[in-house]
Amino acid sequence: TTVTAFSLASFSTRGAAASRANGVFSLSASRARKSNPLAFFGRQFQKEASTVTSITSLKSTAVVAELEKKLEITHPAYEVVEKDVVTEYGAYCTLYRHTKSGAELLSVSSDDDNKVFGITFRTPPSDSTGVPHILEHSVLCGSRKFKTKDPFVQLLAGSLQTFLNAFTYPDRTCYVVASQNEKDFYNLINVYTDAVYHPRATSDPTVHAQEGWHLELEEKEEPLTYKGVVYNEMKGVYSSPDSLLNRDSQQSLFMDNTYAVDSGGDPVVIPELSFEQFADFHAKFYHPENSRIYFSGDDDVLKRLDIMDEYLSEFDRSPESKPASKIQWQKKIFTEPKVLKKPYPSGADQPDTHMVQVNWLMNDKPLNTVEELAMGILDHLLMGTTSSILRKTLMESGLGSAITGGGLSDELLQATFSVGLKEVQPENVAEVEKLILATLEKAAEEGFDEEAIAASMNTIEFQMREFNTGSFPKGLSFMLGSMTKWLYDESPTAALKFEEPLAELKATIAESGSKIFQDIIKEYIVQNTHRTTIEMVPSKTLEAEQLQEEKDRLAKIKESLSEDELDDIILKTKELKALQAAEDPPEARATIPSLELGDLKREVTEYPIAVSENENDTGITVVRHELISTSGIAYCNFGLDLSGLSLDDAPLLGLYSRLMMETGAGEYDSVALSQRIGTHTGGVSVQVMTSSVKGDNEDEDDASDGTKMITKLVVRGKATKDKTKELFDIFNLIITDAKFDAQSKVIEMLKESKSQLEAGIQGSGHSFANTRLRARYSVPGYIDEKTGGISAVATIKSLLEQAENDWPTLLARLEKMRETILSANTCRHGMFLDITGDSAVQEVIKPSVDAFLDGLPGDANGDKLMNFYAEDHPWVAQAKVEMAEMVPIVDEGFVVPTQVSYVGKGGRAYEPGEKIPGSAGVVSRWLRTGYLWDHVRVMGGAYGGFCTFGPSSGIFTYLSYRDPNLAKTIDVYDATSDALMAVADDFEKDPDALATAIIGAVGDMDGALSPDQKGWLAFNRWIVRESPEHRQKSRDAVMDTKPEDFRAFAHRLKDLKDASVAVVSSKAAFEAAAEAGKKMNLQDIV
Repeated sequence: TTVTAFSLASFSTRGAAASRANGVFSLSASRARKSNPLAFFGRQFQKEASTVTSITSLKSTAVVAELEKKLEITHPAYEVVEKDVVTEYGAYCTLYRHTKSGAELLSVSSDDDNKVFGITFRTPPSDSTGVPHILEHSVLCGSRKFKTKDPFVQLLAGSLQTFLNAFTYPDRTCYVVASQNEKDFYNLINVYTDAVYHPRATSDPTVHAQEGWHLELEEKEEPLTYKGVVYNEMKGVYSSPDSLLNRDSQQSLFMDNTYAVDSGGDPVVIPELSFEQFADFHAKFYHPENSRIYFSGDDDVLKRLDIMDEYLSEFDRSPESKPASKIQWQKKIFTEPKVLKKPYPSGADQPDTHMVQVNWLMNDKPLNTVEELAMGILDHLLMGTTSSILRKTLMESGLGSAITGGGLSDELLQATFSVGLKEVQPENVAEVEKLILATLEKAAEEGFDEEAIAASMNTIEFQMREFNTGSFPKGLSFMLGSMTKWLYDESPTAALKFEEPLAELKATIAESGSKIFQDIIKEYIVQNTHRTTIEMVPSKTLEAEQLQEEKDRLAKIKESLSEDELDDIILKTKELKALQAAEDPPEARATIPSLELGDLKREVTEYPIAVSENENDTGITVVRHELISTSGIAYCNFGLDLSGLSLDDAPLLGLYSRLMMETGAGEYDSVALSQRIGTHTGGVSVQVMTSSVKGDNEDEDDASDGTKMITKLVVRGKATKDKTKELFDIFNLIITDAKFDAQSKVIEMLKESKSQLEAGIQGSGHSFANTRLRARYSVPGYIDEKTGGISAVATIKSLLEQAENDWPTLLARLEKMRETILSANTCRHGMFLDITGDSAVQEVIKPSVDAFLDGLPGDANGDKLMNFYAEDHPWVAQAKVEMAEMVPIVDEGFVVPTQVSYVGKGGRAYEPGEKIPGSAGVVSRWLRTGYLWDHVRVMGGAYGGFCTFGPSSGIFTYLSYRDPNLAKTIDVYDATSDALMAVADDFEKDPDALATAIIGAVGDMDGALSPDQKGWLAFNRWIVRESPEHRQKSRDAVMDTKPEDFRAFAHRLKDLKDASVAVVSSKAAFEAAAEAGKKMNLQDIV
């Protein structure tokens, strides 16, 4: 289940660690899950069970003793409901109930310094007005204690937070903060807690108007318009075919409970939400007795309880709160499956292909933990990799271009299973449904072989034991996992334990093989008639019809209004704009708690690195990062140089990377290779690395011209220390012997890539506008555009045509690329092996490393490659020629079917060779959280307004996301330098406000990192030639930022070199912009 919506446009903050797919936030790289499924297995592999169980989390006896003491802590305001230790993650958990208010509080003690606090309310909507979503935005707009219009932004601007956000699910709303700084952590807790229990929004209708919706009119002769942040956000969501498909699928399965409506809000229905209904929803569902309060980390438990008691003691029990929010079970009531047809917006030149998705409601009663775990493993067996049977069968069928649905979704009360295809010819719609059903029936009948089960079990157990959440706080993942039980009145720790169900599942499989999975398919899928098939039908006129319907509705409303009522709307429009534009008074700003510059760490955090060039006379560079603990896991990255390729080959590198992983290698076909990776490792991936580097003659403070680059193909993987030989054998195998002669697979990959790229442009246009802008001003930017930007659409289409009609030529090209990359005379000098592991790992894997290096292709005494730090990269000359033709510095508009705009503008703020001060990072961050937030988001109604600045390239870009405006947003960008001049004057008078901006910038530099991220960061710093001295100098410059630095940057933006525009929007929006004087060269994309 994807999260309906995140509230705040924090794309440029670490708070956006959650991934974005097609305009909908989801909490994992694919879809958020209930049960983090598990484990390595297979009867013939039982002797190798140490593969994953050798992952350890070492804690000293002193630490454990201290954590055990925290279990026993009591407080007079609370009763202890239960105590539990989740030994799998070293989490010591006590569930308290506040006796006066009835609120439940889960206190998790661990040795994690990235402390997490969250409040979750069960908020089931009864309609699609989006009230829980609008309320989630609104409660953070000021409260009883914290008087500014938007305390969230003040926190975002001046906190060391590692996560700061809120999000709405179909049945709950979560408010979460995290920080490694204890003072900062408690500041965040106070602001968030006061916000949810005592928001300004429930007594001030302007908040509902701003964040939800309002009628806007400035002159009587003008047409009425709808404005509102959530309103425009959801217009963007409803412009995405994928989002529409997911919503229609969910609502088709649930007719009788809250999942039948859209908690995010349907743009057609949102204007039906009155302020009174909005305030009533808060009163009904935001009582402490309906909240679930969560703490985790290494902070003091008594302080947690004290701080919450201050708020909770104001409330008495509310016996009706929990029963009123209880989620009702949807019974399986279909006696036969249903088929529904729904429209989706399609571009004028887009082919008339359909989308088809088959959906099941899996259960209408609770599952036990073994069943939940088995369903998760089954999902991986069916859908988890490109060689999983259901995914593989669908993709190889040629019936569509990309998978939809993604399989099991199980973090709500009831699990669903959805799968389908995009870009299906109308005559093949029924065939897709038949193929899905036939494949699942076959799996139910024939089961899965031991190798497949072993691979899926090991893959998932590795993920669970490693518990690697990257920069996403572990405590937040723990909280979200607990909610899948706690929200439905079960024990919060029940969903977090996996050892017992894992052992039981392994025993069951040892006894009866894949029978448990076959039984699940039969009971919950094949024999389950509570099934729907959604067919999405393209409509060339849907976008225009929706725009016209909105115009007609607003015209009808205007006709019905009296002169006095129109005057009232004009007055309220002016008042709201004046309120939005007004500065918070000093006494209001003083209520927001903040850190002081003295609370910050002055020194840059450095991570271990040891470089061994020509290790063992192999010609290969080995880079090691010895950390205190990596839980017995080795994280390994192996790089091959790509500079011998032509720039014309660069767009094929994405395909080349996938072929290395997905078509088999050596004696292994695609399935066997995938199973080998799954059985013996924690995962293998291939990616392309293109980075500017500091040239020998460049000062580290200087803006780079981008001509000095490194280009590498990087194979990344991880394994327990006793399995690194297998990992390295797999590396060598896919590097040297991947099977490229797979025409049908290449066609399938290219169709999928085309589909994903087009969906990305439509749903995340800001990202593509940014890539396009940067391509105009630097070679590395152009290469990014050529390989993965808007330009790549045409390239993929031509490659697809070649794969279908001239396969031998394309195959020869791919083979030639491998021959060049592995050129015996030069390849070893361009290779690197980067290893992150603790001392025990480094010692154990040394023989495997030596054997791997010896066995690689190439001559250890071969020629050296060019010096990439002294000479222009071989791709540079051709890139410069192409840039003038392919990405000229002109204003461009890219037309897609959408109801919103993604508006970009940018240019060079610093010319190559000019000094870039560290303070530029503070200024650009202030623009994101200050001026652009206020003018593009709050006043303009866009879901996001932000900017990017390249501290090495000197390129600056403005961007907006799901924006109702186009021309007006460009005007906002053009006024930025004046705003910077004004705020510089304000900072002269208010040094504390400047300190807040500095603190936020330092917070961005100090995010929490997982062990593999620490090693990879250290490696990247080394390979681009960024010195520790330069990092410290930059940090010092950030902390010493002065008002005159804002003025200097203002002049830079006023004189932005060759500024240009790139916008993704609709044809109608471009026509309106042209009338307003903003003309662009237009190009139809989707």
